[in-house]
Amino acid sequence: GPRQDPSFFTASVARQIARIERGLAEPVLEVGNLEGRRDLTDVRDTVRAYEAIAERGVPGRTYNVCRGEAYRIGDILDSLLSRSRMAIAVRQDPARYRPHDAPLVLGDRSRLTSELGWVPRIPIEQTLSDLREHWRKAVLAGGAVSDTGS
Repeated sequence: GPRQDPSFFTASVARQIARIERGLAEPVLEVGNLEGRRDLTDVRDTVRAYEAIAERGVPGRTYNVCRGEAYRIGDILDSLLSRSRMAIAVRQDPARYRPHDAPLVLGDRSRLTSELGWVPRIPIEQTLSDLREHWRKAVLAGGAVSDTGS
């Protein structure tokens, strides 16, 4: 969600797009493996889950805070690019591949839902839209515009 650190893929891409749109970088994204699938949860939903656990959770019990749905990284990239204000090329760079990258990271939120009634409310498209707008505003304001953290 908004204000996510650019060391994470979604924030890194959103920040790079914002920099490209402002003319601060060439219109090319360098990316690694796009085939991995990740269970992504909006931070605002995560905070609600933590509140539910703190208020009603059983002490010592494990709760998985996750959406319970995995998204292909390439599809996340495509979604972020789909609303770009200009054409941006994508180049896969094998040097950006992680040596021990799990092909699938997927959680099970069934206990969190059945015991505490928590379900994610914010659709992934809303998360990505809010993240994109956050980085557009941050770049416009001059914040986080260096190439570090991509």
